[in-house]
Amino acid sequence: MANPFVHVELLTNDVARAKDFYKGLFDWKLEDIPGMDYTMINVGEGTGGGMMKNPMPEIPSHWLAYVLVDDAASATEKARSLGATVAKGVTEIPNVGWFSVIIDPTGAALALWQMKNGG
Repeated sequence: MANPFVHVELLTNDVARAKDFYKGLFDWKLEDIPGMDYTMINVGEGTGGGMMKNPMPEIPSHWLAYVLVDDAASATEKARSLGATVAKGVTEIPNVGWFSVIIDPTGAALALWQMKNGG
């Protein structure tokens, strides 16, 4: 597996302002997901993403990249063994997949993403 970047997510303290800014800056299609406080970002070609209210408002708004892995649990453990801190343990998004968030030894955050059914 090549472990490509597969999703980029904006965790923002002001979703409405971020939507206005990015709609004005780029030709992105923003789609609110019914029943969720989440907006998908369709960029056309290339890796898309999403945006949501920052779950940790004490830290500034930021972008988080997701990397595809075969097994989120084993990749998270491997990252820990190599010196990463696990900021969010493996969490399921029902019917979609699993993710975790690690902080690498230099302090950079990265999400690990496993698709459901290996897709």
